[in-house]
Amino acid sequence: MSYVILSSLEDSEPPQNLSAPLQALWWLKKGDLAMGDEWEKGHGICQTAEGVHDYDWVHALSHWIEDDMGNANYWYRRIGKERVGANISDEWNHIVMELSVKT
Repeated sequence: MSYVILSSLEDSEPPQNLSAPLQALWWLKKGDLAMGDEWEKGHGICQTAEGVHDYDWVHALSHWIEDDMGNANYWYRRIGKERVGANISDEWNHIVMELSVKT
């Protein structure tokens, strides 16, 4: 699934066959895992289903990208997870792989 995400980043919208959390990850990657319009779109998707594990996991990553570690840590605690990646890119890859298994 990460191939689908990575191969479609030149498109203007994420592939519709991706789950909403994977679409949020697509937006975050399209924005080079940095703050900006794409971050806003990815973060917005996460906020549509707060309390749902996969959305909250991507929400945690979005706040790591924002460099709001207090907020990121809150979302990680809320889902009972810790960061696995040594950096944002590694964590993005980890989450994509885990969420892709579910689809």
